Amino acid sequence: MAISLHPSLDNGIKPGAKDFAGGTLTCNCSSQPVTVALKGNVAFNHACGCTKCWKPEGAKFSVVAVISRDNLKVTANENKLKIVDPSAVIQRYACTGCGVHLYGRIENKNHPFHGLDFVHVELSKDQGWAAPEFAAFVSSIIEGGGAKPEEMKAIRARLKDLGLEPYDCLSPTLMDLIATHTAKQKGVLAA
Repeated sequence: MAISLHPSLDNGIKPGAKDFAGGTLTCNCSSQPVTVALKGNVAFNHACGCTKCWKPEGAKFSVVAVISRDNLKVTANENKLKIVDPSAVIQRYACTGCGVHLYGRIENKNHPFHGLDFVHVELSKDQGWAAPEFAAFVSSIIEGGGAKPEEMKAIRARLKDLGLEPYDCLSPTLMDLIATHTAKQKGVLAA
C-alpha cells in the first residue's frame, strides 16, 4: 500500500490547464463560508512539510502555491478571517469557524516573496490549477509529528514516484530567487 501524503496527491497528480483563468477557494464551513477569488493560475505549487502551513486532517503535507497578491480578493465573509500568528513572516489568514487557512501574505516589502500570496488550491472545486512541482521542507514532517525518522526514506521515495522532487528547503529555482534578491539588496548584483 502506498504511503498517504495528502488527499490531492495520493491518487496521482493531475496536470493543470495551460490557460486556466482562475477560480474560487472556499473554507470548510457549511454556512457562511469564506470565499476567495483568484484571478489566473498559481505558480510554484508544491507539497510542503513545514509546521506552519494548514494541512487537512491526517495529511503529512500541505499543498500550497503562490499567486500575485493583486490577483487575490476575499469575496465573502472576510470578517471571519484572523491572522494565525502575527509574528510569523507569512501572515496566514484562517477562518475562525473551521480553521482552514485561506491565504498567507508577506507584508515585509524587503522579503524576496513580497507581493505573492500563498494559497491552497485544494480548497477550490475549479479544475485546471497548476500541478504540484516539488516537495519542500520534507524533513519538517518529523517536527510536526507527521512521520518518524525511520519512515523518511519511504516518504521521499513516494514523493519521487509522484514526480515531486523532495527538498529540505525550497526548490533550487526558488532558492536562486531568494539569493538573487538578497545579493541585489547587498549590492553584490546590479538591481
